[in-house]
Amino acid sequence: MIARYFTADVFTDRKFGGNQLAVFPDATGIAPDLMPQIAREFNYSETTFVLPPNDPSHTARVRIFTPGGELQFAGHPTIGTAHVLAVTGNIALTGDETRIVLEEGVGPVSVTIRARNGVPDFAQLSAAKLPDVGPAAPSNETLAAMLSLSRRDVVGGEMLPEAVSCGTSFLFVPVVDRAAVGRARVKGDLFDAALAGYVTDKVYVFAMDPELPGSHVRARMFAPGIGVAEDPATGSAAVALGGYLAARDPRFEGTLRWVVEQGFEMGRPSILEVEADKKAGKVTATRVGGRTVMMCEGTMEL
Repeated sequence: MIARYFTADVFTDRKFGGNQLAVFPDATGIAPDLMPQIAREFNYSETTFVLPPNDPSHTARVRIFTPGGELQFAGHPTIGTAHVLAVTGNIALTGDETRIVLEEGVGPVSVTIRARNGVPDFAQLSAAKLPDVGPAAPSNETLAAMLSLSRRDVVGGEMLPEAVSCGTSFLFVPVVDRAAVGRARVKGDLFDAALAGYVTDKVYVFAMDPELPGSHVRARMFAPGIGVAEDPATGSAAVALGGYLAARDPRFEGTLRWVVEQGFEMGRPSILEVEADKKAGKVTATRVGGRTVMMCEGTMEL
């Protein structure tokens, strides 16, 4: 068979920025055992395969693969797939805002596509699960060593390292400044030893020290265990970060917002817009959105 695909750069407004994504908008004829092989062939952080929904009231079912295996939820593939489907006409726009539901392993994920002059311009997903805090993190000394940092680089106190999941778990490691984010380097043996048996091997290093006006956070994400040495933009981590930050914010009610910079150290600058709703002091929803740029289309003979 001949399978059609598109590639896009996600969480950016310019070509060759953001996080690369390959999308197969009609994967009904692709054998499931070929999907991980195709993802390894592209070698992007993720590749998605769009299938008919199990629930006819939903828009589509999406399977997400990294070069190392399948994910139950991921942000940039969700945002990018929605954009590609809208651009290619697989989703009909209903006006300035189009609401869709994509079935993923984590469950139904709601996505809002915003259009400008009839052209898709921005997409935002709502996390299917509320932030869930994991077990205690390894010590700051251990985390610093596995990231080639000094103990002084890792923040303590209320902004302590913590695992949080909105469907995919990440270990959040706050550091003192943007320079420390930039110095982080994975030491493979120490990284593997520190996280052996832990709830996640995906590590998100961040500082409240951005580079650009209007931003709030500088971040990097390392997940060598799933074939992603470093990710240029991680939407599933961003919604969990929203939960992490909102839980520490003194505001009791309302919608909190942060702009996250990621991928700058890789030469693929990405901007992720994060929101968290709080009611009576509790986080009730988290969202992430951004822009996507179409890059190319092609066919693959299978």
